[in-house]
Amino acid sequence: MEFAELSDRVIGCAIEVHRCLGPGLLESVYSHCLAHELTDSGILFEREKAICVAYKDVRIDCGFRLDLLVENCMIVELKAVDRLLPIHRAQMLTYLKVSKIRIGLLINFNSRVLKDGLVRVAG
Repeated sequence: MEFAELSDRVIGCAIEVHRCLGPGLLESVYSHCLAHELTDSGILFEREKAICVAYKDVRIDCGFRLDLLVENCMIVELKAVDRLLPIHRAQMLTYLKVSKIRIGLLINFNSRVLKDGLVRVAG
């Protein structure tokens, strides 16, 4: 599946969660509900996927976890903040670099309209 199609399907699931719940809840609530929607949509994913960090010649298991790894090719980072900041995009770029995954979505569920809280990121 191409990134555009996969991201559209994930965004559709996120919109459904946001439509049902609205803004104002904790990130963990949105994470569980999005996982439910992804499962119902037949989209494969792993929650809290542990990733080792390569530092020089050493692989370090330091408890680094991705919110969602979708179809083993896209990171989905969830937020429930007033607004996305440049540090959130920088964080996603670092996650892409460390995991060697090329594409990701930042989703801020604390937006009045979810499309205002969506950012596609390519690393």
